Amino acid sequence: MNSAPASPDAPRPRLVLSFLVPAAFVGAYFAARMGLETVEPGSRAAIALALLPVPFFAFLIHAYTRAVRGMDELERRIQLEALAFAFPVGLLVAFTAGLLELAGFPGKGNWDLPRLWPLLLLPYWFGLVRSRRRYA
Repeated sequence: MNSAPASPDAPRPRLVLSFLVPAAFVGAYFAARMGLETVEPGSRAAIALALLPVPFFAFLIHAYTRAVRGMDELERRIQLEALAFAFPVGLLVAFTAGLLELAGFPGKGNWDLPRLWPLLLLPYWFGLVRSRRRYA
């Protein structure tokens, strides 16, 4: 029995995309981080823990792509502009941290690469706010 597809504004898909899917990834990431501190580096357990968040993030990409397909043209443009701003900023953060590490400033504890990824969300959110204001 085929049912009609849910509209993009339906509460359940929006809840899943906005909260549950990202929360599953973040939970898997932090579980991996905590687990990696308790196992021997280079072990099978370490590789399993390191790869734990990958399927969750792949599902997040899939869910986000489906959501974008359901957006109207203006919302797609807003998303594109936010990503067009956030992607180069993310590259800037990543290569600057890498170069600082090569220069002898490894950033232990506060700004090493595994701890910087949440900061990569900030330029995207800033880009969304900026784009929404532009098209308001």
